[in-house]
Amino acid sequence: MRESAHEGRGKTDSTERVGKYNMKESSYKSYDELPLFLNAATVAKALGISSSSGYELMHEPDFPVLKIGSRLVVPKEKFAEWVSRHTQGGAE
Repeated sequence: MRESAHEGRGKTDSTERVGKYNMKESSYKSYDELPLFLNAATVAKALGISSSSGYELMHEPDFPVLKIGSRLVVPKEKFAEWVSRHTQGGAE
């Protein structure tokens, strides 16, 4: 894990590389804080990854995306199921 301090802010940013994604600390502390539908930015914040990685993830074949017009969202329950399925077996 890499810790980098932001000068003048007194903040630390924890980053860890997992697979092809750089992991940061999640902005959400509880499942209940998530909205009913997550967009790419919210997925990224929940998982602690960059916005571009969240966008890439939403285009993965097994990711539970709902397309509404040109907008991609993930229902909160399906997101939780996806996380559970992908954490039970460890690294693939």
